[in-house]
Amino acid sequence: MKNNHIPVKILILTGMMTAVTAVLSQIQFPLPSGIPVTLQTFAVALTAYVLGWKMGAASVGIYILLGSIGVPVFAGFNSGVAVIGGMTGGYIWGFLIMALFCGLAYTQKNPILLAALSLTGLAGCHIPGVMQFALLTNRSMTEAFLLASAPYLAKDIVSIAAAYFAARAVRTSLRAAGYSIS
Repeated sequence: MKNNHIPVKILILTGMMTAVTAVLSQIQFPLPSGIPVTLQTFAVALTAYVLGWKMGAASVGIYILLGSIGVPVFAGFNSGVAVIGGMTGGYIWGFLIMALFCGLAYTQKNPILLAALSLTGLAGCHIPGVMQFALLTNRSMTEAFLLASAPYLAKDIVSIAAAYFAARAVRTSLRAAGYSIS
């Protein structure tokens, strides 16, 4: 019989990464589009690269759940279902897709596959974000992309690259401290 329990250390680390995401979400710079520049994409990628796809997605799911029920974890200390259903809500849902792909990317030995999966994760964050933004602001997909995605892409690509290298350092430190992360 296979043992399916999750070690307590991994559960604690998952909660800690949820907290890191919540804290980094508060670092923001507003733009005229109404979508602030934040460190959320860095935090989500870091979480996934550190925890892997399963626990990374779980951590991001907890972050979204906490924000949904009123804990002010979203950018600007916002929370609630109105945020999830608002202009930036598609990006928040997209964080789950991003966590899955970035978590899968970390395990890749081939740097091209690692980059492709990471960029797919980033696209998985931006596409629902643009779609929801377009729907709620009554704009075309092209206009929504130009307003709500394009200005953030360079920052987000740098964020996922920086998160990857930060995660390597975190994983090395965790292994040295006796944490085994799959």
